[in-house]
Amino acid sequence: MAVIDRETETALDTARDRYGRTVHHHAAAAARARRNQAALQAYAAYLAPHADDLLTAARRALDALPPARHTAGWRALLDSLAASHAEITKVLDRPAAPGLAAERDQHTAMWPHVAAWADHSYIATHLADQHHRPELSLTDEEQQMWTETAQAAQRRGELDLIESWYAADGRPITLAYLIEDDTSTVVALTGDPDAPGWQVIGHYANEYVAGQALPPAVPPGVLRPDVSRFNRPEPAPEVSLQELIRDVTEARAAGDVSEALLTATQRGHDAGALPRLQELLEIAGRFAQALETVQGRQIAGRLAVLGRQVDFLTSEVREAAEDLGATVAVLPPHRTPRPRIRPRPALDTTPPAPPARGSTPARHR
Repeated sequence: MAVIDRETETALDTARDRYGRTVHHHAAAAARARRNQAALQAYAAYLAPHADDLLTAARRALDALPPARHTAGWRALLDSLAASHAEITKVLDRPAAPGLAAERDQHTAMWPHVAAWADHSYIATHLADQHHRPELSLTDEEQQMWTETAQAAQRRGELDLIESWYAADGRPITLAYLIEDDTSTVVALTGDPDAPGWQVIGHYANEYVAGQALPPAVPPGVLRPDVSRFNRPEPAPEVSLQELIRDVTEARAAGDVSEALLTATQRGHDAGALPRLQELLEIAGRFAQALETVQGRQIAGRLAVLGRQVDFLTSEVREAAEDLGATVAVLPPHRTPRPRIRPRPALDTTPPAPPARGSTPARHR
């Protein structure tokens, strides 16, 4: 599906103008029709014979997992994948006649179901591959000792975080290097390392040993549950900053520069660069907040402040653009272009005679 998606996006790009608007609608429709057909054929060849077994194994593994906040969502996804598989199977069992409009309609109707499998089947494959791994736990005394040692290292700035993941039971696990007396030990923490209450649950010789002993990672979550990598909406028109800079560089009248600045500050569907930057900061702030950590909440607050600053900057730039446009001025003519090509001497022109050797002034040391 990744290959099919990349080929489709390449074909759709050729059907758009430089601002991202689709201008060759027949070519775009043909590219999507090829995508729908290729995706359904790939599903029939590689997934349809195994989908039922995959879902059965995934449900069995899910039933064996401890209850956690994500298990209900995973169960709903498995049910949705099963419903999509049933719809696709109906079409594969009773395909329309090749080359007719009915076949294209079938492929179009099946595309959301195939895209859902492309987006979400990693949950099913992860569950099917899930194996229970007994965790080597510390005694209460050992856990308290290692936790106090790690907390002391953190206060000294000698607890270097490596990576983090969530276990199947919903626990956040973080690996870190605990540095003490010029030696480092890999320790595993559970809880938010920047909040009170985290604990050390294991210590290991290296990262590989830790990875073998600790609960495996489950797939991380998503920021927005309705976003699809393989079923993206049509992109909004966009004028790049690079093009606006070029327009200003080539401008001769104040109105042209004013128009470029107004384009950069335009809001709405075809928003300019500054409102898009504000949107990026807002979405990044939502992501940081969704991490549900102390650091994440702090960074979300910083991004919110930066977003308000960009909003103020956008208003100031727009006001300056309107004032510049109101000047009704052009560049003075003495700002002439620099000659790119020097005129050659005429063919019948005698080149100047070289200076005599004795005419060179003597150098005084």
